[in-house]
Amino acid sequence: MGLELIKPNINLNFMAYRKYAYVVSILLVLIGIGSLVMKGGPKYGVDFAGGMTIQLKFAKAVTPEEIKKPLDAAGLPGLFVQRMGQDKDNAFLISASEKGEPLEQVRVKVESALKATLGDGSFEVQRLEVVGPKVGADLRAGALNAIFYAVLLIAIYISGRFEQRWFAAGAMAAGLAVGIWVLRKLGLSTGFLIVGALVITLALCWALKLKFALGALLADIHDIFITVSIFSIFDLEFDLTVVAALLTILGYSLNDTIIIFDRIRERLHGTKDEPMINLINSAVNQTLSRTMLTSLITLFTVTVLFLFGGSVLKDFSLAMIIGILTGTYSSIFVASPILADLGSGLDALQREEPQAVQGGRA
Repeated sequence: MGLELIKPNINLNFMAYRKYAYVVSILLVLIGIGSLVMKGGPKYGVDFAGGMTIQLKFAKAVTPEEIKKPLDAAGLPGLFVQRMGQDKDNAFLISASEKGEPLEQVRVKVESALKATLGDGSFEVQRLEVVGPKVGADLRAGALNAIFYAVLLIAIYISGRFEQRWFAAGAMAAGLAVGIWVLRKLGLSTGFLIVGALVITLALCWALKLKFALGALLADIHDIFITVSIFSIFDLEFDLTVVAALLTILGYSLNDTIIIFDRIRERLHGTKDEPMINLINSAVNQTLSRTMLTSLITLFTVTVLFLFGGSVLKDFSLAMIIGILTGTYSSIFVASPILADLGSGLDALQREEPQAVQGGRA
């Protein structure tokens, strides 16, 4: 007998609360936009902003302040010291702004400053890397492109898988290619180019009536944006590990959405007279146990990683925690309601609220 967190005959009235969910999501998005505007975008780490990374291992226990003080005096700007692994490892990762100095000169400066304070032989420089501003900008552009093309492929896949409209999906891709060409001619930066391309993608999904793709795309963009916004609000660094987490979140959120969409498609083929809003509400209820079980197990795993995985993996695991929570929420309260409200035609019957069922009101 399978593990069940929720009774199989449950019938909660999720769709009755979809307008409240819209309000919550819009408020979160507006707060995120406000934070990003006020701070001039995300706080980029060394990977994207350029700078130097120094990994040190000490022979005895030291505090971050004991490391930071002499390096500050040595003239390393924008210094940030974080512990790696457990306290007993005495390992630290140091980030600082890059001033165009040769790598060997930076090594000598770091070693001299620390030797003067902590003594010779008390530490080892295990790694020293410098990322120039140009390389950082290229990595930033590559990360944005990776997220955008992942979203685009999701739109094409959903359209073909659930609506069997591969030609329309191809037309969307062609229309997007033209739109990107026009945006490039306008000389927009990579960030604005990606935002413009996402808007064009959503508009094409709407115009071509790719309703399943529209719901999935808005849910995925919702999850990514809220994760980035929370990092901005709490002034957390945005680096390549966070981008890896965002791409993982895209896949996780899509998986949640596909489970519900698959049940909706089955019910569409099996019922002809049931109002669309009722049908979608039933599909969400029927997949709720699987959705919650998957989410809780994954959430438990990344929470353990966040608590015990060390400082290097902390931002990655935090992004995953946010993404799992928003991905589960958006599959139920963003993707499914949008499919009902924006993609199911204008038939008044499909706009009705779910009928009251015994035990069915939340």
